[in-house]
Amino acid sequence: MRYLTVIPARGGSKGIPLKNIYPVNGKPLLLYSLEMITQVQFEGDVAVSTDSEKIKQVARTVPGIEIVDRPAEISGDKAGTESALLHALEVMEARRGYTYDAVVTLQATSPLRTPQMVRACMERYEADRDRYDALLTLTETRIDYWIKEGEGHYRRLYPNAPRRRQDREPIYIENSAVYITDKNALIETNSVLGHSVNGYVIPEREGVDINEPVDILLAEELLRQIEEETRKG
Repeated sequence: MRYLTVIPARGGSKGIPLKNIYPVNGKPLLLYSLEMITQVQFEGDVAVSTDSEKIKQVARTVPGIEIVDRPAEISGDKAGTESALLHALEVMEARRGYTYDAVVTLQATSPLRTPQMVRACMERYEADRDRYDALLTLTETRIDYWIKEGEGHYRRLYPNAPRRRQDREPIYIENSAVYITDKNALIETNSVLGHSVNGYVIPEREGVDINEPVDILLAEELLRQIEEETRKG
């Protein structure tokens, strides 16, 4: 299969300015995804879709990475990821002169993914293509969720769930670490979830997604732990 891997990385971010290249343990956030994907064995290309010159400069430091200039009309706060994916797909097919079978979406904000996990997602997607045209990564949780009903009133989302955490059935969180979508399904549905989506559960650590400043602190500590584990062998 031929994949187009797209890392959407627009320059605008309200919570953390230039979040996609914010230094995490001294390294621009985007580089974690770029360095990881270059270690994954697959047929196809990797493209960074961005409207930011600063982000382009970071992307160019990694050999073999394509840059797709994202138009202003699909770079604002309200622009969906899918618009960037479809634009990158059109640009890259014209640039390369061949077509892709599927699009892999990697958000720049997930710095703890491993090449082994991404390759495993591709293998699962390929094995189940007869039943699903998309795959997303999930994180297991047994958190007891509550929802708000009116001013100052809350209730359990699952009122019959056991009170003890270990007795509850797990539920699964969409962590945005990896999406794989059949090209035609992406075009037809304008959704990374395609017509029918399969889930692939990954370790909680690999699903860390940076959205708020506190997430940076968590990611930095986990990255330090990984470095320490690597040194110890």
